[in-house]
Amino acid sequence: MRTITSIKNAKGGVPLTVITAYDSLFASIFNGKTDMILVGDSLNMSFNSKLDTLSATLDIMIYHTKAVCLGAPDTFVICDMPFSTYTDEKMALKNASRVYQETTAHAVKIEGGSERAHIIKSLTQNSIAVVGHIGLMPQFVRSEGGYKIRGKDEQDTLRLIEDAKAVEAAGAFCVVIEGVKAEAAKRISESISIPTIGIGAGSDTDGQVLVWSDMLGFFQKFQPKFVKRYLDGANLVTDAVDHYVSDVQTRKFPATEHTY
Repeated sequence: MRTITSIKNAKGGVPLTVITAYDSLFASIFNGKTDMILVGDSLNMSFNSKLDTLSATLDIMIYHTKAVCLGAPDTFVICDMPFSTYTDEKMALKNASRVYQETTAHAVKIEGGSERAHIIKSLTQNSIAVVGHIGLMPQFVRSEGGYKIRGKDEQDTLRLIEDAKAVEAAGAFCVVIEGVKAEAAKRISESISIPTIGIGAGSDTDGQVLVWSDMLGFFQKFQPKFVKRYLDGANLVTDAVDHYVSDVQTRKFPATEHTY
C-alpha cells in the first residue's frame, strides 16, 4: 500500500493512479488496483443528482469514507473536505479531526491555493495529511460563474504556479490540478517538488484521477472532454436488467439450479 513518503517519492516517475469510490462494494473491487482512492464530494452529482457538489455535508462524506475504508483496506484513501467545512483554521482542524477520528482515511483534500495555504498549514502542523486542489475548483463554481478552464494565459498560469508553491510550502504532500490547459499544468508540475495529480490537465502531471462512474460509463448525463470511458457500464447493466425481467416474466428464472 502507498504511503505519504512513497507518494512523494513518485514525483517524476511512473504516473500515480487515482480513482474515486463512494461505497464498500466498489472500493473492494478497486482495492489494491490503484495507488489511491479519493472519496470525492463528486458523489453529490454522480449519485445524488445534484447540480454541484456544494450541498454535500461532512456527515455524508464521513459515512461514505467509512464504507470505502472498509472495502479498500490495502489502498491509500483520501476524503474530500466538503464545502464550508474549512473556512477558517479552527473549523478546518475540528472537521478534519472528525474525519481522522471517525474513519481510517489517510488524508483529506482541500480546495484552494494561496488563499487556503494557512488552512493547510494548520492541518499539517496538527498531524493531518493534506492533498491540495487548484485550478478549476468545483466548490467555487457559483462564485466563479461556472466551470471555467484555467491557465489560458500567462498571467493565470503564473497565478496557478504561485498557488501550487503555496500549497506545497504549507505542507501538502501532493496536489490535484483540475481543468487546466496542458502546457500550464506541465509548468505547474515542474515548479514544485510534490506530485501533481491531473484531471483534465493533460498528460504531463505526475498522475491522473477520474470519477469511477465517468470512467466506467455509468454516468450518462454528459461526458466531460477529459474523460475516457473504459467500459459501457450503463448499457451493460441495462441489458442485464432487461434479461432478468424477461426471465422472470417467462418463468425461466428461477430454474432448477436456483431452487432449494
